[in-house]
Amino acid sequence: MTAQSTLLQSYIGGRWIGSTAATPLNSAVNGRLIASTHAESIDFDEAVTYARKQGLPALLALDFQQRAGILRALAKYLNEHKEQLYAVSAHTGATRADSWIDIEGGSGTLFAYASVGGNEFPSGNLVHEGPAIPLGKQGKFAGTHILVPRGGVAVHINAFNFPVWGMLEKFAPTFLAGMPCLIKPATATSYLTEAAVRLINASGLLPAGSLQLIIGGTGDLLDRLQGQDVVTFTGSADTAAKLRVHPNLIRQSIPFNAEADSLNCAILGPDVTPDDEEFDLFVKEVAREMTTKAGQKCTAIRRAIVPRQHIDAVAERLRARLAKTVVGDPALEQVRMGPLASKAQQHDVAERLALLKAGNEQIFGAGDGFSPVGDAVGEGAFFAPTLLLCRDGVANPAVHDVEAFGPVSTLIAYDDFDAALDLAARGRGSLVGSLVTHDPKVAAKAIPIAAAWHGRLLILDREAAVESTGHGSPLPQLKHGGPGRAGGGEELGGARAVKHYLQRAAVQGSPTMLAAVTGEHVRGAAVRESDIHPFRHHFEDLQIGDSLLTHRRTVSEADIVNFGGLSGDYFYMHFDEIAARESPFGKRIAHGYFVLSAAAGLFVSPAPGPVLANYGLDTLRFVKPVGIGDTIRARLTCKRKIDRNKKDANGVGQGVVAWDVEVTNQDGELVASYDILTLVAKKN
Repeated sequence: MTAQSTLLQSYIGGRWIGSTAATPLNSAVNGRLIASTHAESIDFDEAVTYARKQGLPALLALDFQQRAGILRALAKYLNEHKEQLYAVSAHTGATRADSWIDIEGGSGTLFAYASVGGNEFPSGNLVHEGPAIPLGKQGKFAGTHILVPRGGVAVHINAFNFPVWGMLEKFAPTFLAGMPCLIKPATATSYLTEAAVRLINASGLLPAGSLQLIIGGTGDLLDRLQGQDVVTFTGSADTAAKLRVHPNLIRQSIPFNAEADSLNCAILGPDVTPDDEEFDLFVKEVAREMTTKAGQKCTAIRRAIVPRQHIDAVAERLRARLAKTVVGDPALEQVRMGPLASKAQQHDVAERLALLKAGNEQIFGAGDGFSPVGDAVGEGAFFAPTLLLCRDGVANPAVHDVEAFGPVSTLIAYDDFDAALDLAARGRGSLVGSLVTHDPKVAAKAIPIAAAWHGRLLILDREAAVESTGHGSPLPQLKHGGPGRAGGGEELGGARAVKHYLQRAAVQGSPTMLAAVTGEHVRGAAVRESDIHPFRHHFEDLQIGDSLLTHRRTVSEADIVNFGGLSGDYFYMHFDEIAARESPFGKRIAHGYFVLSAAAGLFVSPAPGPVLANYGLDTLRFVKPVGIGDTIRARLTCKRKIDRNKKDANGVGQGVVAWDVEVTNQDGELVASYDILTLVAKKN
C-alpha cells in the first residue's frame, strides 16, 4: 500500500474524511501494520442528505440505458487498473486466484449488469410489467403494473471476505435502478474496499453522490433512513437478526435484505462409487471449497454428506488432496492457500472448531504436517485445513448448527437417500447445496425436496463438470441468497436484483392513459394513422402508437398447398379433408406460420428505408384457426422504443423498436398476436 493510503478515509459528501489514526489493521500474512481506520466521527445527516439532494437527482437525470453504459465503462476502467487492487489484496491473505474471484469477479459483475440494463430495461426510468389486463367488457378500462425508482438511498453493509466483489455486486443493480448508495465494508479488510473506491472516484465516471464510503461504525445512520430507502447486509446470521429488528427499520417499513453465512452442504449421490468420475469430482469440489479464500466464503461447503459405505474412501482421498495443499504467503508461486483475514478471525475459527470436534473425529488438521511457508509467517493468521468425520449426523447436532468460517468441513455419513436429504435440511436454510450424481432419477427426486431449504442448487456430473463454475461461485445471472439461517434474502439474479431497488405499483385506467404512462402502446389505446408507412420513419421520428391497418387477403387452398410444399409441413389438419372435418376445428386450416408470413406480406414496406433488420418475435400466439376462404388483415403499431446508444460500423445510430401485431379475420376476431423486434436507423 502507498503511504498516502495507510490512513484510511471515508468518502462522505464528495470529500475524503479522516486525518487521525484509530484502529490499526494488520497484514493477515505477517502481522505488520498496513493501515488504520480514522478517528473522526462521520456526520451521517450530511451523508444521507448529500445522497438525497445530490446523488439521487443526478442518477435520475440518466435513464436505465445510460446508467448501464456507465457501468460498462467503469468495469473497463477497473480492469485496466486491477493490478493496484491485486497488490492491496495480498494483505488480506488472498492468493492470486482468490483475488481474481474478488477483483475481476467484481468487474465482471459490473459488465453483467451493464448487459442486463442494455438488453432488458427501457430507455426511460419506468419499467412496464405488462401485459395490461382488461378490467371491463368494452375494452375501455384496464390495469397493469409498473416499476419506478424508489427515490431513496441504499445502505450496503458488507462482510470482510470479498471487499471488492461484495461492494460491486450490490452497487451494480443499485446504480442501475437509480439509487445512490452508502457502502460500509467490514473493518478488517476495509483497506481494499477503500482502494477500490479511490479507483472508482479517479475514473470520474459516476455522478456525484452515487457512492459514498463509510470506514468504521455506522453510528446513527440507520436512524436517519426513511421508507423509500433500502438496507442490505452480508455477514453472520446473528448480526443480521439484530439489524433486522432495528426500531427505525421496523417503524418505517424499510426493506431489509440479508445474506447470511450458512452451513452449506454437498451430497454424494447413492449411485456414485469410488470408481466413478463423479466420486473424484465430489472430492475435488469439497477440497476446493475448503481451501479457496481459506474457506472464508459464505457459500463454502461445510457439510459433505456421503453414503456410509463410502465414507472412509472419501476421507482417504480428501486427506491425500489436502496434504498436497501448500499453505503460506500468497506472494509465493507455490502457495495455494493463504491465511485467514485477521487474528480475530483465526481465534474465532479455533473456538468454533473446538465445538465441532466434540463427539466427532478429526481426520486431517494441524497435526498433519501443517507448516506455512514464507518469511515472518509466524505472525500471520494461518489456519490448517481441517476435516472432521461425523458418523451420526442426527446424534451430533453441532455439525448443523456451528459454522467455523474458515478451512473447516465435516464429512457426515448417511444410510439411505431420504436420510441424506433430511441431514441437508437440518442446516435450517442454506445459500447453496450441491448434489453429485450421474443418475437423473436421483436428481429428479432430490432437487424439489432440497430446493425448499436452499437458495441455489448445483447438480454436478461428468457432463456439467466440463464447464461448471463450481459449488461456491454466485453468478450475476442467478439468484444469490437463501431461506432461514441464510438470511431469507435475494441478491443478483439478473434483472431481479435491479427490481429489488424499484417500487412496484398497479395502475388502472383507459388503455390510452396506460399507454401514456407506460410509454408503451396498450391494445385499445388511441393510435395514429397517416399516409406515411411506420417503417419509413427514422428512430427519432417514430412515435409510440404510430399504426398501420393493412389491406385484406383471402386465404385459398392454393396458399395452403404452396406453403406446405415450400415448408415441407404436410400435417393432416392442412391436407386431409376427412380427418380435419372430424377434428375439433371441423375443417382444414392454414398453417400458423403461413398466417404469420402472410401478415408480414401485408404490412412490410419493401423498399430500402430506416428499418434495418427484424431480429425476433416475442409473445407469439395463434389464437383462432384460419380456414380456406377466411380473410385476414393486420394492424401494425409502434409499441416500444429503446435507445441503446449504439452505432453501426458506419457510425449510424440505431435503436430497437418493438411492434405490436394483431392479425384479425373477416369477423374482426383475433387470429394471431405477437411483437416484432426491429433495428431502426437514426437520422445520419
